[in-house]
Amino acid sequence: MPYYGFYGIDMYYIVLVVPCIILAFWAQARVKSTFNRYSQVLNRRGLTGAQAAEAVLRQNGVTGVRVEWVAGKLTDHFDPRTNTIRLSNAVYSSTSVASVGVAAHEAGHAVQYAVGYFPIRLRAAIIPVTQFGSMAAFPLIILGLFMNSGILIDLGIWAFALSTVFQLVTLPVEVNASNRALAAIEQGGLLAEDEYPMAKKTLTAAAMTYFAALAVSLAQLLRLLLIFGGRNRHD
Repeated sequence: MPYYGFYGIDMYYIVLVVPCIILAFWAQARVKSTFNRYSQVLNRRGLTGAQAAEAVLRQNGVTGVRVEWVAGKLTDHFDPRTNTIRLSNAVYSSTSVASVGVAAHEAGHAVQYAVGYFPIRLRAAIIPVTQFGSMAAFPLIILGLFMNSGILIDLGIWAFALSTVFQLVTLPVEVNASNRALAAIEQGGLLAEDEYPMAKKTLTAAAMTYFAALAVSLAQLLRLLLIFGGRNRHD
């Protein structure tokens, strides 16, 4: 059984998971504040986010990728199914330094697919399995507790581990996309020398959200292993 402290508090959750959740909230707040800050700084070339994405694609010899507008804020993404980069309103037509960084990052994902970057191919392949794992994990554990079935509990933990694997694979994918974006921005002169650090700070803040998501998932997995790992569940 889990270790409970005073008043029935799950100490594993307090010690392991809560700090990581705080980190995740901090990372989300930081990426929003950083994006908002550099959204107010217009790049001197007058380059829009859409134009920046197209420039990154051209630099890498990537063709056949569309750049489209999508509703929402920070909803920017690359859709490999339709080979489309979708940029939010705050990025697509904006000439801010932040919009150039975000758009270049999404173009970096398109480049990853074009060159056959293995981690992004792996992530795409495991998405269905990891989605099932994240949905099934806790129902399986709860059912296992209700039925006193160690096998079901084990299956639930393994299912949760699949979602952790997804976070683990996602991290290098996102960091690599940012590195490709920053290299293209610098080599292509998309931003002035004093504007480049602003784009880098925007993408670094975004990367922290993926570090935080991985930390939360690892902490939760460790908590489950500590709670149930010492039990002789198959008797």
